[in-house]
This record gives sequence, structure tokens and C-alpha cells, in this order.
Amino acid sequence: MRVAKGIRMVVSTTVLQAAPSLCEEEVPFKVGFTTTKKLGHAVVRNRIRRRLRAVARDVFPKFGKNNVEYVLIGRYSTLHCSYKELKSDVKWALKKANAMIEQGIYHSPDAPKRQKEEKNDEATSDLSC
Repeated sequence: MRVAKGIRMVVSTTVLQAAPSLCEEEVPFKVGFTTTKKLGHAVVRNRIRRRLRAVARDVFPKFGKNNVEYVLIGRYSTLHCSYKELKSDVKWALKKANAMIEQGIYHSPDAPKRQKEEKNDEATSDLSC
């Protein structure tokens, strides 16, 4: 749930969500996988998860950052694309997400929500005159 409120990178074959870990110590990255029932029956969902795990084994040790939690969400095209395309999409999304985390460009779920600024009373008073 917390990672879903972080960075979201959508590519044609998968969706990558990322958020900094809440642990203050240096911990290795964590990867989770999600497939919904919209994708198909259990056989289809399991095959998509297997493909995502295989890509994660290849890409995350090289490009994953410590103290970051990731979630890969399978899409229908995850099942039908080539492995090379899936790997390049995940690698691109991972690099972009890591760059955003390094720059601090993400919505922190623990930060207080900003309230919408109310319209300036002076502007409305000018209209009524």
C-alpha cells in the first residue's frame, strides 16, 4: 500500500512502483510482484509472475538501489512480449524511478497532504464591486 503511493512508472509491458524504505539502516532492495484476476485464470497469472521474477533476477541486482522497495505489476502484454523487450522496459523504468528517488521527486506517503489554497479574497471582492 505504501509503495503504491510512491513513484509509478508505466511502460507497455509492466508497471513499476517504487518507494524509499522506512528502515533507517542500510537494507537491500525488496521486490514484490502483483497480477490481478483481470489478466486471466491462475495459469496466466502464474506465467506472468514467473516472467517478472526472471526479469527481476537479471535487472535488479545491477540497477536496484538499497533502501528502496519495488513492486512490479503484470499487464496482459507481459505475457505476449519478447523477453528482451520486457527486460529493456523494466530496466528503463527502474533507472527512471531511481533517478526520481535520488532527486527527491516523489510523493512521500508519510508527508502531510497539502490543502488546496483557497482563492484570494481580494480577487473575489474586486469582482463584486
